[in-house]
Amino acid sequence: MKKLLFLVLIGCSSFFILQAQPNIQLEEIASGFTKPIDIAHTSDDRLFIVEQRGMIKIINAEKNVLSEPFLDIRNIVSDNANEKGLLGLAFHPKYAENGFFFVNYTRGDNTIVARYSVSEDNPNLANASSEAILMVVQQPFNNHNGGCLKFGADGYLYIGMGDGGAGGDPRGFSQNGNSLLGKILRIDVDNGDPYTIPADNPYVNDPAVMDEIWATGLRNPWRFSFDRLTNDLWIGDVGQDNWEEVSFLAANHEGNANFGWRCREGFANFIPEDCDTNSELIPPVHVYETRGPDGASVTGGFVYRGNQQPSLKGHYIYGDFVSKKIFSITADEAENWINQELLVSDLNISSFGEDASGELYVAAHQGRIYQIMDDQTSPVREASFASQLTISPNPFQQFIQLDATTTLQNLQVQLLDVKGRQVYTKYFRQLHSETLALPSLADGIYILTISNGKENLVRKMVKTQ
Repeated sequence: MKKLLFLVLIGCSSFFILQAQPNIQLEEIASGFTKPIDIAHTSDDRLFIVEQRGMIKIINAEKNVLSEPFLDIRNIVSDNANEKGLLGLAFHPKYAENGFFFVNYTRGDNTIVARYSVSEDNPNLANASSEAILMVVQQPFNNHNGGCLKFGADGYLYIGMGDGGAGGDPRGFSQNGNSLLGKILRIDVDNGDPYTIPADNPYVNDPAVMDEIWATGLRNPWRFSFDRLTNDLWIGDVGQDNWEEVSFLAANHEGNANFGWRCREGFANFIPEDCDTNSELIPPVHVYETRGPDGASVTGGFVYRGNQQPSLKGHYIYGDFVSKKIFSITADEAENWINQELLVSDLNISSFGEDASGELYVAAHQGRIYQIMDDQTSPVREASFASQLTISPNPFQQFIQLDATTTLQNLQVQLLDVKGRQVYTKYFRQLHSETLALPSLADGIYILTISNGKENLVRKMVKTQ
């Protein structure tokens, strides 16, 4: 029997797809895990669930948990503290060809980033003896180990590292270029032994900063993700005493990104002398008070880009481990970031994850995995009228042309930008051949949604000169 957790919804906004505000529920898909802490996929129908103790298990397409773990490295993983263990998993973009995947775990007082291979004769079983260690980073304390691994659209591996632990970054690692702690690292795992440095890493020509460093000024980035549509970066950074942070970095950002810790915590000064007065620090897009009503330990999530939950399109979905709440962030028409509380659950939210189609899932530290659903009771499939409708051109410049093989009735057409803002809407009682004139739109990526009230057709559209 599937279990549903229904939302307590507050807040209002006018630009969400198809309805004024999201209305979510969590549908349990699997249980019986021990401290699940990460969710990943290999571009097929499986979900891979990381257990903190050192195991990776598979949920198959039928939502059954396979009895044999994909990987069991409990014998080498140290999970003797709350923030230690097997902490992150990322599959190589060409996993179907090379069978490589990467893990981040603690062994003794070190963070280990290692590569493994799937077994040659069983796609549901890794070769536990195939470990190739890429990186060993000493950890001075038991907490703030980061652990998130993600491949970017550039094919490089990004690694989230906490500031080394204790409280207040006592050794100043996060702003120290000679330490990998308190950073996001970026490496090329397809070349070199065990890796090489991408030529456009921001510090490759700076002898005072380690070449692996891609971004600085983080306390404990507990889950970051790339928007699969725009490649923008989102980070949940766990706060010190006062502020939990959600940070954003546009895909076209050039040069080093410094997110400010420990010069600042949130928008407030912490130890400002840690940073040069001329340093450009990137402020968070949202903060909330640590130990306030919204929680005390942020868990970063994902921008929803799936097709089953239309009201969540373009929302960054994240949560808090302590308050057990789920939130969303979107931008309004004035470019202001809007935070909404979506759900008060009974789950210690340890991680979010995507499947191959962009649907979102939640890992509860209590041992259960849920799918995030909007107010629909069943998945949305491709609209039945999709085969009757031609949408062109794509990319487009001045217009989008809609041509139907037969007259379609009662269609609502909407175009939204990547932040979820409605830039065009029109209702067609009858649609056969229509031109959507869009000459004033800025170049970029947009989401076209066509709905008859029961079914939704969603397409990614690109505006160019």
